Amino acid sequence: MSFWQIWNMSFGFLGIQFGWGLQMANMSAIYSYLGAMPGQIALLWLAAPVTGVIIQPLIGQASDRTWTRLGRRRPYILVGAILASLALILMPNSPTFWIAAGLLWVLDGTINASMQPFRAMVADNLPEEQNSQGFAIQSLFIGLGGTIASALPWMMTNWFGMTQDKAGQGHIPASVTLSFYIGAVAFIGAVLWTVFSTKEIPPEEKELSIIRSQKFDWTLGLGDIARLITHLPKRMWELGLVQFFTWIGMFCLWVYFSPAIANNVFHAKAGTVEMESSGAWAGFCFAMYNAVCFLFSFVLIRVTKFTGPKLMHTLCLALGALGMISIPFVAGKFGLLFSMTCIGIAWSSILSMPYAMLTPALPPDKLGVMMGIFNLFIVIPQVIASSLLGYVIGFFFSGNPMSAMIIGGVCFAIASVATVILVTYRKSGQPGKINAAAAGH
Repeated sequence: MSFWQIWNMSFGFLGIQFGWGLQMANMSAIYSYLGAMPGQIALLWLAAPVTGVIIQPLIGQASDRTWTRLGRRRPYILVGAILASLALILMPNSPTFWIAAGLLWVLDGTINASMQPFRAMVADNLPEEQNSQGFAIQSLFIGLGGTIASALPWMMTNWFGMTQDKAGQGHIPASVTLSFYIGAVAFIGAVLWTVFSTKEIPPEEKELSIIRSQKFDWTLGLGDIARLITHLPKRMWELGLVQFFTWIGMFCLWVYFSPAIANNVFHAKAGTVEMESSGAWAGFCFAMYNAVCFLFSFVLIRVTKFTGPKLMHTLCLALGALGMISIPFVAGKFGLLFSMTCIGIAWSSILSMPYAMLTPALPPDKLGVMMGIFNLFIVIPQVIASSLLGYVIGFFFSGNPMSAMIIGGVCFAIASVATVILVTYRKSGQPGKINAAAAGH
């Protein structure tokens, strides 16, 4: 595929990342605004990993067995985007943090339903030598969308003069509310661009006849998914261990960064302008690491051709560890931007290099479901972190949320070492070789 064909195919990730970016930067603050205690916040984040465990393998398998006028993956992308956009509109109107938590389950489930087929569609359409480029361009759009989405509340107050009102006591700031509305429009608009500008490779007649002959499975294929889990490629297990520690590190950042800087940098209390300022600055910091992700994606597109994805991922994770561990030690809010730069480089690689290493090892007729199962190595560590992190921080660190940054940095370092020692990926060295993901579709 040409660069612009890959560009159009990946453009919808710009919208998807508006959904992820808004919740990552604002949900902890929203829960605090609506009266949640710090010890409850990690549990309230369970929606993202649990819905990923359920939704991604099911959607992956369903799309493997689908062919319509709109294609194989695009129907699921479109329906998920419509429902997620509605959830984004409803979220900032939540009257209590329990209702916000319920809406987060809806939002995460629908974003997962839209996102999973995107990964598979890139792998469907690209040969092995374009894998790194394809996933790096996705990373580029994820970085750009995350930058804008994370910074929107900060932009509303600092660029557009929206008055800072008191946050907390059951009140979500108007800057956050308007940001979620903008995100809903961006989500559906970007996905529509991909849906109508990209064509999928149709199945061969034999595969199409198999798809048409299949009867509806009332178990939704859960038995088939369970059997596949016992026969995963070796490389998926290797990368799975890397993903396990990587995503615990990211979870620490998403959940605890906002309360950590509110306590340690802004010394803010609930119901004050300082609390809203700390939330806005946390969003700006998230925008910063997403902006670095966007810019560094251009480096990935070029340099990974020479280094290979394994070495690139090892180095990027090591920088991410440095960024996380530095957060408790930087002086003042502007010092956090160094930390965010290091994390942004790691984030760019996290979103692309594991998939570039994985897809050549996957069977062609089970690409979607295998990519969905691979997502288990992302969501299971987040479920574990949601369940235990609050207890660990409360028992061992007296409830100080800044300790989560150290935990996250150590996890990044372990993931970096695991990549270089355990992952057996080697470049094929065959430019004409078509990967298993493209064959048969």
